[in-house]
Amino acid sequence: MIDIETFCLFFATSVALALAPGPDILFVVTQSITRGAKSAILLACGLSSGVIIHTTLAALGVSAVFKTSEIAFFILKIIGATYLFYLAYQAFMHKDELVRIDAKKTKKFLNYKALFIKGLFMNVLNPKVILFFLALFPQFVKEQNGSVAFQMVQLGLIFMFSALMVFIIIAVCADKASTYLMQNPKFAKLANILTSCIFVAIGIKLVFSQR
Repeated sequence: MIDIETFCLFFATSVALALAPGPDILFVVTQSITRGAKSAILLACGLSSGVIIHTTLAALGVSAVFKTSEIAFFILKIIGATYLFYLAYQAFMHKDELVRIDAKKTKKFLNYKALFIKGLFMNVLNPKVILFFLALFPQFVKEQNGSVAFQMVQLGLIFMFSALMVFIIIAVCADKASTYLMQNPKFAKLANILTSCIFVAIGIKLVFSQR
């Protein structure tokens, strides 16, 4: 069981990392702007849930394979980049659609499962996240606190909930700021094109990333 000092320090670190500019923040903001806060929150739940998988693999030692195997790292990053390029293609092909819809229609059009899975895949298929967890978690594990694997699971849950909290706040704020802007069809089209460009840029960055 981790101690209160470690909990407070790791929680503060997790919040700071979640707030740092990066792919996850961009995904949540663009989704909130184009599809609304509820859609962004569902995506954020998927992104955050990916932490469970990374934490489990790290605790079992499986993630170490990606740290030592160039082939495993290469295969995973290509799969991840391909998925991002697919999302970019989808966003671009729907650029002419008026993406914002009124509250009554939201429930009808939102595909909860698809949004969650999209966020989950975006997180799990990023090998840089695997290496990040392998580098970060051991810094907060203390031998005197018992089982290392159990401590890592606890850290994973703290990281997941702190990141989700940050993403929800950002999603709501982005949605409020874009309510009036998205009523303009030209801005809606631009937002979808921007989303597509972000996916492409992150995909290219992933392709050329090193361990």
